[in-house]
Amino acid sequence: MLDLRLLREQPDAMRAALERRGEPVDIESILKLDAEVRDLMTRRDESRAEQKRISKEVPRLEGPQREEAVARSKQKGAEVTECEGKLKPLQAELQERLLELPNVPDPEVPDGESAEQNVELRRWGEPRKESWMKDHLALAESLDLIDVKHSARFAGSRTYILKGDLVLLELAVLRYALDFIASRGYVPHSPPVMVRREAMEGTGYLPVGADQSYELTRDDGWLVGTSEVPLTAIHAGETLKEEDLPLRYAGISACWRREAGTHGKDTHGVYRVHQFTKVEQVVIGRNDRDETLKLHEEIVRNAEHVLQALKLPYRVVSLSTGDLGRQPAYTYDIETWMPGRGVYGETHSASRYYDFQTRRLNLRYKQGSQKPQFCHTLNNTVIASPRILVALLENYQREDGTVAVPDVLVPLVGKEVLG
Repeated sequence: MLDLRLLREQPDAMRAALERRGEPVDIESILKLDAEVRDLMTRRDESRAEQKRISKEVPRLEGPQREEAVARSKQKGAEVTECEGKLKPLQAELQERLLELPNVPDPEVPDGESAEQNVELRRWGEPRKESWMKDHLALAESLDLIDVKHSARFAGSRTYILKGDLVLLELAVLRYALDFIASRGYVPHSPPVMVRREAMEGTGYLPVGADQSYELTRDDGWLVGTSEVPLTAIHAGETLKEEDLPLRYAGISACWRREAGTHGKDTHGVYRVHQFTKVEQVVIGRNDRDETLKLHEEIVRNAEHVLQALKLPYRVVSLSTGDLGRQPAYTYDIETWMPGRGVYGETHSASRYYDFQTRRLNLRYKQGSQKPQFCHTLNNTVIASPRILVALLENYQREDGTVAVPDVLVPLVGKEVLG
């Protein structure tokens, strides 16, 4: 959520910043609604104060003066009730309008209409491009490691069954990533994956974005698309101690996304699916931009370390305004080379939000007697499966049709070759 004070004081600058995302923003109607709310609050508070003043005088009065004072007190009480009756729906509407606003992109976010304008920052590793190489699905099916045909029958499209050695490889890469991030001081968590609306709303995935999430209407719950949601919501409504920050958390969880609007896009194999497992890193830090930028580089380098240990070629890109999610102020994507697709495919997304999420969650910190401030939040993927399996299968395939296991995963898989 954006700071309403900034919308009031810098409406033109805020409008210009938000419109870089390529969508119109009606700040004027929000400010008009805000003015109505503030006017009603002022009238309510003045009437309440007058009612209290009169009530203190009543015991000292007698006769007609007392009756007149009691009548005025009742009138002021009615005015308070009237104002509060009008305030409730207006405040709810204002809150809803503020929740619908996206975050302000950082000035350094590249301008653009889509992913075509994302800017490549660096590359690592040499992509494999041998003509005989198969895509991950053909390769895995030939080794009887993936079954998408049977899963489609009983679970629908974009589902899959991992089998045999590929199950071991998935567990190994998840465990390797979790062990690594824990060694960097990130505390492992296995959080709930069904959360209440306030957790989804607080992290910015509702109300806009509801079409991408699975709602459990009978249980008043939502399935998360990332453990970022429960990990960031852990301290909702709390005031933390500054000396305890930053909090570095790691989450491992199942995740679900409806992938609405992506029909026909990246549907081959298990690149884009509805259910997946992810190890996530989440940071809750101080309201300090310089520190947040350093933490952002830290979480990106953590993910890069994992990919380098797996010896997977990748590139880091800066998302343009047209490809930037609604919640982040800035996002790095890491795209890993996938020979079967012949392109770099997104495997990690590292974002900084500043206080966009914490205002929604009312998550603050303070030092001593200082005024509490809203925390900053960041997050990034450490590893996500099965998408990382696409890269592992395709990059580690051998001409004889088998797949080698990355050296760092051999102890966890228990073998050097799949198939």
